[in-house]
Amino acid sequence: MKPAFKLTSPETGTEYWIYVSAPDPGAEPGPWPVILFMDGDDQFSHGAQGYRKVRAAGAVPPLLLIGVGYGASYGQGANRRGRDYTPAHHPDEPSSGGAEAFLRFLTGTLWPELGRRYPLHPKSRGIAGHSLGSLLVLYSLFQKTPFFTAHLASAPSIWWDNRAILDQAGQLRTRQAALPAQLYLGVGGKDSVSMLGDLALLEAQLAARPFTGLQVTSEQFPKRDHYTALTDTFPSGLKALFGQA
Repeated sequence: MKPAFKLTSPETGTEYWIYVSAPDPGAEPGPWPVILFMDGDDQFSHGAQGYRKVRAAGAVPPLLLIGVGYGASYGQGANRRGRDYTPAHHPDEPSSGGAEAFLRFLTGTLWPELGRRYPLHPKSRGIAGHSLGSLLVLYSLFQKTPFFTAHLASAPSIWWDNRAILDQAGQLRTRQAALPAQLYLGVGGKDSVSMLGDLALLEAQLAARPFTGLQVTSEQFPKRDHYTALTDTFPSGLKALFGQA
């Protein structure tokens, strides 16, 4: 898949490949709700397929889908997901810990550029990811004032840095009671015991000390594993976050 455009980030110094699937402006002029998919080189096609499925069923409104990639797949040198999606440094990934800068790129550089190109809905801003990309989704949610309003976290890598994302959520809850946003959590029932257990810890934590205004939807797909879950989590997440009555 070819990117719609490329954009160099002053925040990270990296050139990103931006993939786009937009409604027909003639038939559906907008403004459009937007959702950014992490791992755009590898996962954007799954997001687009999932969207087409729920859109054909009339379950969601027209959405602008954006994939954020590197022009390089998993494991290739130009792919910087290990840096960009991780909030803290881990010795297994020397470049890790760049989530804060990457989030500033998404909100401060990419978003204004999208606004110059497309009619964006000002109050419907989504971010989606799978595995390590979902760690970034959770990191973006547990901020004092989240930029995104809808968060799709598929099989999130909560394990990173001794589950530090749980501490981030807990510390935020101690400082404030309200967090007006939507969160979708999805996972395959055949994922690893540790992945399922970590997700259960997050769900229990949010249930025990809920944020006012945070709407949480959680689903498990019994026949899916870590690698196939996004076939179900992406369309189900889009429906849960943007669904029409």
